[in-house]
Amino acid sequence: MDRRRMTAIGVMVATVGVAAAVTLPSFAGEGTTRPDGAARPAPEGAPPEMVDALRRDLSLSAGQVAERLRTEQWATGVVAELRTELGADYGGSWLGADGTTLNVAVADRADAARVRSAGAVPKVVQRGVGQLDGWKTRLDRAGGSASDAVSGWYVDVADNSLVVLARPGGQDAAWRLVDRSGVPRPAVRVDASAEAPRLLFDVRGGDPFTIDGGGRCSVGFSVVGGFVTAGHCGRVGSRTAGANGVGQGVFRASSFPGDDWAFVQVNNAWTAQPVVNDFNGGTVPVAGAREVPVGASICRSGSTTGARCGTVQARNATVRYPEGVVTGLVRTNVCAEPGDSGGSWISGDQAQGVTSGGSGDCRRGGVTFFQPLAEILAVNDLTLVTTGNR
Repeated sequence: MDRRRMTAIGVMVATVGVAAAVTLPSFAGEGTTRPDGAARPAPEGAPPEMVDALRRDLSLSAGQVAERLRTEQWATGVVAELRTELGADYGGSWLGADGTTLNVAVADRADAARVRSAGAVPKVVQRGVGQLDGWKTRLDRAGGSASDAVSGWYVDVADNSLVVLARPGGQDAAWRLVDRSGVPRPAVRVDASAEAPRLLFDVRGGDPFTIDGGGRCSVGFSVVGGFVTAGHCGRVGSRTAGANGVGQGVFRASSFPGDDWAFVQVNNAWTAQPVVNDFNGGTVPVAGAREVPVGASICRSGSTTGARCGTVQARNATVRYPEGVVTGLVRTNVCAEPGDSGGSWISGDQAQGVTSGGSGDCRRGGVTFFQPLAEILAVNDLTLVTTGNR
């Protein structure tokens, strides 16, 4: 039997390109409309989504957001002018905690009047920001040999100093780095910090991942601790990497044949997000997992053919793959191709399942089956990450 015509559409060689045709619907950001349904005006041309985020995260009213954005727009122009005029005496600038006052540091008291005339508050300091930046470059050069107890360093213009961050108990290691770099100690402040920076990547439905450095499948849906995908994509213990080549996680559970599901536990460099890649530059939110009936419209997202849509034809379907029989699948008239396996099935904002296999392709059309999500969550005691519980 032609395995492309009827097989688990799973592991595809990672060099296959990504195509996108039919796309999932994109949804506007939350909170961008008033209760009466009219769009909120965005002050200073700012996107409504940004305005709402500022209100939420900075605990501001709409009027305070507008005022803050106007101040920041003005401050940006003032700083550009003063930096040029003050030259080496420019010591940096910062807005006060309330976002309404622009402070400008000067290394020469004679420059204070110019700062004041521009509407900013002058702060006389010992060092220009150029000197601080130069010393930071020295730290950067010496930083490759820094102890793990040191998590980073930066220029603090408000304090007119360099700040080196060290984990509690690691201050001596920080000072050794400073001495090795040649930066004078009086210009440095060492702060104890529990920060442990790491790279951050999002887990999104439909995105590609590779298994044990070889084949490629697609993410199904984010769950607490990782994501679900197809069981035929990998066995327990198989390791995954994201599309960026960064190590991602490990298959902790996998069932195939019989069923076709798996759970991949991700490492702390990856964050599970309640979204599906729409392969049109955006994402679709995942709000829940209510199953739709036969005849309902449904869309699939996968890393080979992007987003494709159709309708549900039957539930509780059994498929005889060359590798074995799988029961309890959902049959659809949506096309799919190798590498799409494991990808997301969604109706509106409700998660439905993960791609198993099918017949045909996206040039001629075909039939594709998916493993219902409800069983995957129940059997593995997993919690779907949704817009309501992220």
